[in-house]
Amino acid sequence: MLLFTFVLAPEPVRIQRDPPIDIDEDLFRRIGQNDMGALDQLYHQTERTLYAFNVSLTRDHDAAVELLQDTYLKVMSAAHLYQPMGKPLAWLFTIAKNLYYSKYRKESRVIQLEPELIANDQRFSYVTDAEDKLVLETVLKRLTEEEREIVMLHAVSGMKHQEIADSLGLKLSTTLSKYRRALEKLRTYLEEKGVRS
Repeated sequence: MLLFTFVLAPEPVRIQRDPPIDIDEDLFRRIGQNDMGALDQLYHQTERTLYAFNVSLTRDHDAAVELLQDTYLKVMSAAHLYQPMGKPLAWLFTIAKNLYYSKYRKESRVIQLEPELIANDQRFSYVTDAEDKLVLETVLKRLTEEEREIVMLHAVSGMKHQEIADSLGLKLSTTLSKYRRALEKLRTYLEEKGVRS
């Protein structure tokens, strides 16, 4: 019910957040030297956040998981090229986005699901609440790509707005504005459909 709560709550929802992701940039040097322990550590630190980002891009669970795997494979092959800049999560997002554009956009994979069908669709098995599934489906269909990224990273992954802004290369004010605008779009749509909090 987390997504549903975020969208339809009259006041900003405060939930317990995990600490910010603090990636040791030396992991990339170690991965570049075929240190699988470093790759495992990077995976465990970033998998949930990168999955949420990938869902915002692909709009499909299976495609997001496949993109997640492809991203870590690309990290393994390109880690030796990583230049420490203080934004390793942004580098991962860039890899994922580039892979998505080169593979998934060419294939034109688009989900066309009705809200009634998504409740039983296994592609969204990470989302268990029926109301959250409706909100997720609405997020994927009604929001722009950038709005989806911001909402998914904040509501699903638990990233703070400043972290999202830094990772996506946006100003904090732009991130907050797009987040509020996206929530308003979702509220309006769900209220028109008769969904109430």
